[in-house]
Amino acid sequence: MELSIDRVSKRYAKGVWGLKEFTLSLGPGILGLLGPNGAGKSTLMRMLATSNKPTQGAITWNGADIAKRPDPLRAVLGYLPQDFGVYPHLTPVEFLEYIAALKGISGRAAKQRIDALLQLVNLTDVRKRPLGGFSGGMRQRVGIAQALLNDPQLLIVDEPTAGLDPEERVRFRHLLSEFSGDRIVILSTHIVSDVEASVTDIALIREGQLLTHAAPEKLLRGIEGKVWEVVVPSAELPSAKERFLISSTIRRSDGVHVRIVSDEPPGPEAQQAIANLEDAYLYHVATDRLAQAA
Repeated sequence: MELSIDRVSKRYAKGVWGLKEFTLSLGPGILGLLGPNGAGKSTLMRMLATSNKPTQGAITWNGADIAKRPDPLRAVLGYLPQDFGVYPHLTPVEFLEYIAALKGISGRAAKQRIDALLQLVNLTDVRKRPLGGFSGGMRQRVGIAQALLNDPQLLIVDEPTAGLDPEERVRFRHLLSEFSGDRIVILSTHIVSDVEASVTDIALIREGQLLTHAAPEKLLRGIEGKVWEVVVPSAELPSAKERFLISSTIRRSDGVHVRIVSDEPPGPEAQQAIANLEDAYLYHVATDRLAQAA
């Protein structure tokens, strides 16, 4: 099982490029596609889901170009887009029965699968309530259920934790980890904590271009010795934000504990800190921004 993205670019109106020369090959596991809003993540997800076609380059599923032959991929695809809509007058059961029919799942198999998924996403108690009265987080859970209906070999989820409360977000991360197995799962997000606990690989993307693709451990090794902590008075925090790349701040009784990502110590009082993925993400994005500016 292989998904290959070969020098793919997507051009929109007025010469705007949503993706540029993007190349990536994926096998079973969970890929975290991480980048700021507007980086090109959703553009790539729509092409992988066969909703859009590349302007240049090719995407292949087990060697077949999905722009020319989309059906083999569509048969084994589960997709939760960023803007997931529902029919407000349908109940979760009715909506999932409709999606199951579209995917060729019917009868007893569909009923059993729907019952299991509603329990999995914690919606069994509201299975007969109209979707129009659901909160954003509840609708997102219905979206997760529909993406899993056909037990897909390729699962694409675009900003899947939007609207979920902290408990639901943890539940979803566990679900992805348990589901992946010998499947390919692509989790597209701008939230680092969503990928930190579950992914096997991370691809960083900015302005439509791939910055790096590596295992989390390799990304962390790449910024060892480049993360620092200093304590500054509250009044000096605005100045520190202008001078340094800051990944987090915590206010304590002795001042503001500032976490800084830098090749060199930001001052004589700076202490080295253990790097995390948020630090690695900020470092790569900032490095690319500086390179582009130069």
